[in-house]
Amino acid sequence: MSGRELPPLNALRAFEAVARLHSVGRAATELHVTHGAVSRQLRLLDEALGRPLFSRQGRGLALTEAGEQLHAGAGLAFEQLRDSWAALRHHHEHSPFVLGCASSLLARWLIPRLDRLAHDLPGLRLHLSAQESSPAAELGTLDALLLLSAPPWPAGWQVDTLAPERIGPVVSPRYSGWPQLQGQPPARLLDEPVLHTTSRPQAWPDWLRGMDLPPSRPPGGAGFPHLYHLLEAAIAGLGVAIAPAPLVADDLATGRLLAPWGFQPTTGHWILAKPQRSGDRRADALAQWLRQKLAGG
Repeated sequence: MSGRELPPLNALRAFEAVARLHSVGRAATELHVTHGAVSRQLRLLDEALGRPLFSRQGRGLALTEAGEQLHAGAGLAFEQLRDSWAALRHHHEHSPFVLGCASSLLARWLIPRLDRLAHDLPGLRLHLSAQESSPAAELGTLDALLLLSAPPWPAGWQVDTLAPERIGPVVSPRYSGWPQLQGQPPARLLDEPVLHTTSRPQAWPDWLRGMDLPPSRPPGGAGFPHLYHLLEAAIAGLGVAIAPAPLVADDLATGRLLAPWGFQPTTGHWILAKPQRSGDRRADALAQWLRQKLAGG
């Protein structure tokens, strides 16, 4: 054995817990393993060292001289590790949490709910980053990314599925063509020059397919580069647009927009993507909050 060789670390961890807690049973509970597993680790250390670290004392265990010597070093080392880990977690959990999301989602859904988010998750220092390009698998400097997407997702992502996507046509009561559309079946939209977005060309076909209508986009109508612009055009009364339900929930509640033909599910989902092997517990709390709020629109 070289002078720099370490003992089996799992066995050393079991030894430190038993020596500190004075009980194999309590050590097993702390380490979330069985009593037998801890005993096997102690035997492994004894065999590696060539002498016992504990001796029987009545119904319990007592450290031998070798055990006392090892415990003095191992106990201090594990305590320093615990302190260092706690300090790192404290620093990490008090640094800003960088959340990326598309500008349309940011402006139309997340920003109006930031007060509620701050109230519900007061320990979360949120920093928002608008994302316009396709996200990379490694997510860059982001702690998490909120978006609409469909599987398969990149291998570098750890994904929390929040809610299924639902899309549908929306129209302002100010739209000049609304009196002719009111009360008409969804098939009437096949003859309507509808508004659409170049960033989501499949939105109209997806909805039409869900309504058992020919899945070709209705003819004519103006196109917009982003969903935010599309919905502003609809609110201005320029025509019928197509949108995810949560992004128009506030407008439907105030009557600025109407959704007379309902919303249909797609193959997409609202997701919160984190870097693979992310251990940031703030992302779990945020995912739970987003899941609840998206369920409510």
